Amino acid sequence: MQLLRKNMSKTVITLFMGALSIVFLVPLIWMISAAFKYEKDVMRFPIQWIPEKVNLAYNFKTVWMGKVPFYDFYFNSFKIAIITTLITLIISSMAAYSLTKIRFKGRNLVFMALLSFMIIPDQATLIPRFLLIRWFGLYNTHAAIIFMSMFSIYFTFLLRQFMIGISDEYLEAARIDGAGHLRTFASIMVPLCKPVLATVAIIKFIWTWNDYQNPLIFLLNKDLYTIPLGMTLFRDDYTNNYAIMMTAAVSAIIPLVIVFIVLQKQVINGIALGGVKG
Repeated sequence: MQLLRKNMSKTVITLFMGALSIVFLVPLIWMISAAFKYEKDVMRFPIQWIPEKVNLAYNFKTVWMGKVPFYDFYFNSFKIAIITTLITLIISSMAAYSLTKIRFKGRNLVFMALLSFMIIPDQATLIPRFLLIRWFGLYNTHAAIIFMSMFSIYFTFLLRQFMIGISDEYLEAARIDGAGHLRTFASIMVPLCKPVLATVAIIKFIWTWNDYQNPLIFLLNKDLYTIPLGMTLFRDDYTNNYAIMMTAAVSAIIPLVIVFIVLQKQVINGIALGGVKG
């Protein structure tokens, strides 16, 4: 009887979560559906989730080959997101390694000082960062966005917490074999941290890809605009054309979906590993 009640409760919870997920997916499904439609069919009620007439080719042609250079925004976003993600992975993982596996005086004090900076919102440092970027001569360049985004205390903390759970015996064996810190980090620590590194890569790529504030403040030329700023141009030029707007939105999220699909296995392994350790 108790087993039956347990199975019933699991079934109810599963059905509820499934229904809730469908509710959250409705806007996304509507956006994808609208990208396939003619403009006159987008606001038709009741909603035609599967359009009778498909206009996808024209919509994509307007987005990618129209008067707004969407391909430039795509390239700029890829350039900034990929470079920033790679540099963040290198810097944050090295910092986390030094804060967990290298013993030096004041290590905990340095870590606590880093954590204290997490309470400061980005908006509070916007003016100092603006003055610093102007002083370096990086204003209105992609280097400014990359420079401000490649350091992350949050990801350093996340990687540190993961590395704490890695046994020091691996490192001691490497030292016996004559490996230094750099060799130990590259050959032992990085492979063991693949799951959390994949998680960091996904989150950082998404954050950088969707970043609106920094490009808005530090970029002037439209040729340097990223996807979020480019979408504002589409909104201005195609205010009443929802089919074109939704096609541009679908194009904007495709890289995010691909990144998640490629790295999801590592993320799931990281969750499973964390569950075993817990």
